[in-house]
Amino acid sequence: MRYAGIIKNDIAAAPGVCVTFFTQGCPHRCEGCHNPETWDFDGGKEFSPEVIDELIKALKANGVERKFCVMGGEPLCEENLELTNMVISQIKEWLPRTEVYVWTGYIYEDLLNKNNPLIENILRQTNVLIDGPYIQRERDITCEMRGSRNQRIIQLTKTKKNDII
Repeated sequence: MRYAGIIKNDIAAAPGVCVTFFTQGCPHRCEGCHNPETWDFDGGKEFSPEVIDELIKALKANGVERKFCVMGGEPLCEENLELTNMVISQIKEWLPRTEVYVWTGYIYEDLLNKNNPLIENILRQTNVLIDGPYIQRERDITCEMRGSRNQRIIQLTKTKKNDII
């Protein structure tokens, strides 16, 4: 299992202060992607148990309540599902109140239709899902937490109906 990197005090990803974890490898390869260095499944760094310790420590640093963001690459592609599920599950086990944000190039409804237990577990533990591929012609830097207008912010834990913005 490989990952691309970690930002320990990220103020750009989501509201507030976040710890952002980047998965390695992406099948989408969107034109104009902000992180093309994460496309190669053989790139990045080898994941080890010490990375979980690093993430937990970063989330608790200085008594600041941080959100946990998972980006890529593509965290919800088949190659990254096991890692994404394990990392989010560990974070929620150690710090259950931590809000989890996940960015994916897949569409939420398509993820639900996969009937994949790992995807279902990831979504169950995720507070906010940002879905949809980055589309260069729909680029809009004024969109909150998104790079293009087609992408949606889905509040998975705020309502049973899953509000979609």
